[in-house]
Amino acid sequence: MGWVRHLSAELAEPPEVVGGKAHGLVLLHRLGLPVPAGVVVTTEACRAFLRDGELPDGLSDELATAVETMGTPALVSVRSGAAVLMPGMMDTILNLHPTSEALDEALKSVFSSWETPRARTYRTLHGIPHDSGTAVIVQRMVFGDRDDHSGSGVAFSRDPDTGENVPFGEVLFGHQGSDVVSGRALTNPLHALADREPLVWRDLLAALYLLEQHYRDACYVEFTFEAGKLWLLQVRPGRFTGAAAVRLATDLVDERMIDRDAALLRVSPQHLRHVRTTRIAPDADVIARGLGVCPGVASGRVAVTADEAVRMAAGGPVVLVRPETSPDDIRGLAAATGIVTARGGPASHAAVVARSMGKPAVVGVADLVVGTDSVTVGGHTVGVGATVTIDGTSGAVVVGSARVVTAGADEHLHRLLGWADEVSGDWSEREEAERLRAAQAVLRQR
Repeated sequence: MGWVRHLSAELAEPPEVVGGKAHGLVLLHRLGLPVPAGVVVTTEACRAFLRDGELPDGLSDELATAVETMGTPALVSVRSGAAVLMPGMMDTILNLHPTSEALDEALKSVFSSWETPRARTYRTLHGIPHDSGTAVIVQRMVFGDRDDHSGSGVAFSRDPDTGENVPFGEVLFGHQGSDVVSGRALTNPLHALADREPLVWRDLLAALYLLEQHYRDACYVEFTFEAGKLWLLQVRPGRFTGAAAVRLATDLVDERMIDRDAALLRVSPQHLRHVRTTRIAPDADVIARGLGVCPGVASGRVAVTADEAVRMAAGGPVVLVRPETSPDDIRGLAAATGIVTARGGPASHAAVVARSMGKPAVVGVADLVVGTDSVTVGGHTVGVGATVTIDGTSGAVVVGSARVVTAGADEHLHRLLGWADEVSGDWSEREEAERLRAAQAVLRQR
């Protein structure tokens, strides 16, 4: 079949061939949702390039011909799309004039970025095979910075921190999507769309509803709107953890999207470790607040660079404090116990990576200034190596250690564990995770 596939409702190959991002775009096509025209270069082409050091025979001509069938767009984007999500770890090229030579160089750049240290570190941390390679998606550009009725954003169909059934995310008017995820720009909450672009808001809500019905799960989308028209650029299941996963599972049963057995199988025993979320006690001396984007409390010594975090973590817990994070910080993010950034929102790089690693994080601390040997916030200067405590729910930052409190089990957890007991018998004297694990073992034997 060659190296290139057209993105359409008819494309039926798995993520291992076309990548997870293209697989999601095919779903959008099947649901009749708006997707910019595009093609995908397979993971097999990437593996051939990494093996031989050059693009495989025939790929250049095949890609140039495929791009022509997209209506010969003036500008395209060239994005990676591995089978398993690797947020921000590989190169992206925007606003590319799609000549044959330019497309070849862009492909080589994205394929080569599979082997960068940051990408290899991320794969090692998440158990992703190093030999699987990435697909590459070439799409017609849509412009969030075209005019006053354009912009970009990200949206969860439900709140990823609590599981509440309300759309959650952020939007930037007059900006491209890269400005949203970088954390460099001050974003607006997602519901700002409702007043400023009501038709885009209407279409986005409709898309989120359709996607939830398909996945029978919460979902996450990246979108751009150009001159008042919505375009969807990426979709995947929401992948909630902790208390949010428990609430989502029980709510989906109430909404008759899944049954109780499916709900029990969706919540892992590991999720339950994060259900009873710790919080900084109300009497703590809070010096600053940002946006909590991953629940829990983390206490550790301040490090202001990724390398510093890796080095200091050998001697105890570390909190990495940065203006914003980038893929190059991945080793420091992995070494840290908690993360704080001066800029960014719920879809910034720091927030996305923190959630994927289950690490408490606070972003968008507006008056935070990060120096080379100290940080300044709320009129306080805190030196590198000094201890701070952060609350990934409330967004609080405290100098030194802080007393913490733990929330009790809520009604959603009680319901889920009640269903587990109905399946596996009376486990009331066991730990919550053991009760759930026992129920799952019974269900898998049925």
